[in-house]
Parts: sequence; structure tokens; C-alpha cells
Amino acid sequence: MQINIFGASGSGSTTLGKALGQKLNYPVFDGDHYFWVPAEMPFTVKRDPQERNAMINRDTAAHENWIVSGSVVGWNNNWDFDLSVFLYIPHEIRMDRLKKREFERYGDEIYTNPERIILYHKFLDWAQGYDDNTTDGRTLQVHQNWMKNLRKSLLIIEGDTTVEERVELILNKMAEIG
Repeated sequence: MQINIFGASGSGSTTLGKALGQKLNYPVFDGDHYFWVPAEMPFTVKRDPQERNAMINRDTAAHENWIVSGSVVGWNNNWDFDLSVFLYIPHEIRMDRLKKREFERYGDEIYTNPERIILYHKFLDWAQGYDDNTTDGRTLQVHQNWMKNLRKSLLIIEGDTTVEERVELILNKMAEIG
């Protein structure tokens, strides 16, 4: 089974992908790993789309069952996931998660390093616009449009549910679709 777990930044797609991958013994491919080039300042250099798609296609081709975590909307990769899982959590909770995650990643640098301060605020401004569709790229409207065009199963998980609850919902959906 080929599964995509996606949502806004901070919705938990990476965490859920890892947990589900462990439970099912499926390899997990995180979209951020392919989207961003490793750099001294992480998450600042985008990978060429053709290179990105070639990398993820090569990596997933080696497996019958796999999970892609993250928003791969607009990658024009002709995927036909067996199951797509959309995560939506309340805006305030998501933004709080993102602020905590950024602090865990970079520590006081988000308050003291001039370059990191700018990147931190640019990221939060971008993430802030997801729900009201004012950001460039990944927005709720973009995800809703993506979901309308899916040809196979879709599971929408809304609310601040635990990882365990989410895994259980997905396992139930997988059993339902066979």
C-alpha cells in the first residue's frame, strides 16, 4: 500500500508517518528530505524539482509498500496513492507547535542570531497564512483542491488527536479498503 500523510506545517505528518511506518514496517520518505538541499542553514535551499522527483521516485520504487509524509501537492509526480491522509489541527495549536519545534531545533538562535531571527519570523509568517490562504504555496485551499482530485481513498483526521489515535484511525481505514 502506498500512503501519503499531509497537512499544514506543524500538523504532525512527519511524526505520524514515522509512527505508522514503525507499526506497519513500511519505509517512510519525508517530503522535506527531498524538497530541501542540506545546507549550513537548514531549510533555506530548495532542490531542483526534477532532481527531487527523480530521487523520491528512485527511493520508493524499491518498495511495494511505503509512506510519504509531507505535502507533495504540486510536485507533478503522477502519484496515485492507495490512501491519502489529511491532518488538520486548530490554527492556534499548530502555531504553538511550530514555535516550540523551532526553539527545539535552533534554541536561543531564533532570538539572538540576526539571520536566524529573520528566517524564524519569515517561516512563522508563512505558516500563519495556511488557514486563511494568504501564504505562498501550501495553503488549506491548495490541500482542499488536491483532495478533490484524488482517485483513491482519503482519510481526514481533524482535531488535536494523539499519534496513537491517528495510527488507529489509519489502520481501520486500511482494513476497510483492503
